[in-house]
Amino acid sequence: MEKTKSTGTGGVGGGSGISRARFLAGTAAAGLTGALLPAAGARATERPDMATAARGHGGGLTRRGVVYTLVDGETPVTGFSPARMRADIRTIRDDLHANSVEVTGDGVERLNATASEVAERGMHVWLQPTLGDVPERDILEHLAETGRHAERLRRQGASVEFSVGCEFWLFVPGIVPGDTVLDRIENLLNGTVDWEKMQRRLDRFTARAAAVGRSVFHGRLSYAAAQDDKVDWNLFDVIGVDYYSYYPNRADYVRELRRYLEWGKPVAITEFGTCTYEGAPQAGGMGWYVVDYDKVPQEIKGDLVRSERTQAAYLVDLLDVFESMGLYAAMAFEFGTADAEHRADNPLYDVDMASYGINKAVKDRAGDPSSPWHWEPKEAFRALARRYACR
Repeated sequence: MEKTKSTGTGGVGGGSGISRARFLAGTAAAGLTGALLPAAGARATERPDMATAARGHGGGLTRRGVVYTLVDGETPVTGFSPARMRADIRTIRDDLHANSVEVTGDGVERLNATASEVAERGMHVWLQPTLGDVPERDILEHLAETGRHAERLRRQGASVEFSVGCEFWLFVPGIVPGDTVLDRIENLLNGTVDWEKMQRRLDRFTARAAAVGRSVFHGRLSYAAAQDDKVDWNLFDVIGVDYYSYYPNRADYVRELRRYLEWGKPVAITEFGTCTYEGAPQAGGMGWYVVDYDKVPQEIKGDLVRSERTQAAYLVDLLDVFESMGLYAAMAFEFGTADAEHRADNPLYDVDMASYGINKAVKDRAGDPSSPWHWEPKEAFRALARRYACR
């Protein structure tokens, strides 16, 4: 699941305490989606050579970027700040050397403001609203408003693509029983779900979202699916995948990802990453589940060993795979998680170990929720920057 990305996107479902980002990655890596959704549906019957069509150009990645998640924040000091956002976007361009930013989360004004900032800085915009746990009508209106802004940017000459959302079965009420993300996950784990009915509801909403996206945005349209989701990719121009697998051999990544090329469309890895401790890649999208969120302050569970090198190596290895396959885009998850404080003074409270962020949040007064804070780059940031700068 993007994880409960309270995401890096704020609380998933009304004060759940886990972020949507953390939750999203979790289900994907735990193999939950594979259990609940069949493998990819019928492929397009007529298509150009899949290897050529899936490439954005002659070889390697066209879009090399990072996910920038917009959230309310768990405290006032970690809430959305236009000034901090502008500084972050400059850092992504000038220091990370990314040429694309996936602007995701909820809140029309902050999504649109951030997308505009990315465009003004001359980078490619991948705009993806992810409002959840509200009625379908509200989700579609939120989608339409951000899509209209994406279209305005496109008409002004910006490089923009629009994603109608991610993993609808998890975030859109009514597809899986349950009022909140956590309720729906519990029902999925308990098996109290009519799988065929769920798939019909998912197909119906995905088609509605695609229609709304087409009605307001006239550039390339996409959707970010969990691994093994069944999606009718005929609805979209670009295939988006939130990818959190771990294999000891690179050939296994290629084998797993190759199936997405069969549609003959560009393939974008809309999320990939891992947490910041030894063994985190093997935990995949559930890497965040090493924190006791019920304690105040939150504590790391078990005897973890912090390892920025582990996170950096995993990201670079996957980037090599994506480059070798000529995929269209790859977005590292994520720029940072403001509410996951790094505590160099006390590993028990170093919640950043459970963060997928390539930057760590460091407070002026460690452990103080009201303290000012700043980003410091992790090894993953520097490793990606070196790779992105070479292209």
